[in-house]
Amino acid sequence: MNRLAKKVAVITGGAKGIGFATAKRFLEEGASVAIWDIDVSESKRVASDLGKNAKFYSVNTADFEEVLKAAEQVKSDFDSIDILINNAGITRDASLKKMTQEQWQQVIDVNLTGVFNCTKAVYPLIAENGGGCILNAASVVAHNGNFGQTNYVAAKAGVIGMTKTWAREFGRKGIRVNAVAPGFIQTEMVKTVPEEILKGMAARSSLVRLGEPIDIANAYLFLASDEARYITGTCLNVDGGLVF
Repeated sequence: MNRLAKKVAVITGGAKGIGFATAKRFLEEGASVAIWDIDVSESKRVASDLGKNAKFYSVNTADFEEVLKAAEQVKSDFDSIDILINNAGITRDASLKKMTQEQWQQVIDVNLTGVFNCTKAVYPLIAENGGGCILNAASVVAHNGNFGQTNYVAAKAGVIGMTKTWAREFGRKGIRVNAVAPGFIQTEMVKTVPEEILKGMAARSSLVRLGEPIDIANAYLFLASDEARYITGTCLNVDGGLVF
C-alpha cells in the first residue's frame, strides 16, 4: 500500500477496461488520478466508482489543443502531475486490401498521434515537478505483426520507438519513459469476438489463458513506482508468454 502516495497520475482512456483497472489500482496505492476519456457517458459512473481522489475530464487525445487545456486544468486542480499513462487506444481492423483511408487515419490519430500529443503537453509539467514517469501502451503485435491490423501494428510499433526516444530525451529531467505491451486481454475490445476465436487466442499463450485488465494495471503500477526507479526505455511484454 501507498507505493504511489501523494502522486498525481493522468490516465488516458481511463473510463473502462485497462485504464479503469489502472485508475482503481493507483488509487489503492495512494495516488490521485485524473481520468482523460472521450466517453462522457461514463463520467458519472467513473466518479461514483473511484471516489473523491479521482476526477474525470472529457478529452479527445487526438486534438492537441484539447489535450493542452486538460493538462493545465489537471495542474490547477491537483497542483502537480507526476505520472502520465498513455493508455487510450482504438481498433479498426481490416486486411490491407479492404482497409479504408479513414480506418487507417482513425487508429493513427488516437494510438500514435494521441500519445505524442499527451506527452508533449504533459512532460514539461512533470519536469517542473522534479521528475516522474511516462508509460505508453504498446502491444505484442508490434513485435510480430497481426493479420488485419496494419494500422494498429504500425501505431504500436511507433509507440515503442517513441518510448525509447523519449527515454533518452527526458532522462536528464528525471523522467523515466517505458512501454507495456499487453497480449490478449479480456476487455471491451474482445467482447464481440466469437468464443471459438477467443479460445484460439488463449491457446497461443504459454499460460493458455487470456489476461485480465488487472494484469496490465499491476505492470503499470510497478513501472510507476520507485521499485522501477532505474528502469527506462524498455518495453515490458505482459502477454502470458505469447511472444518471447
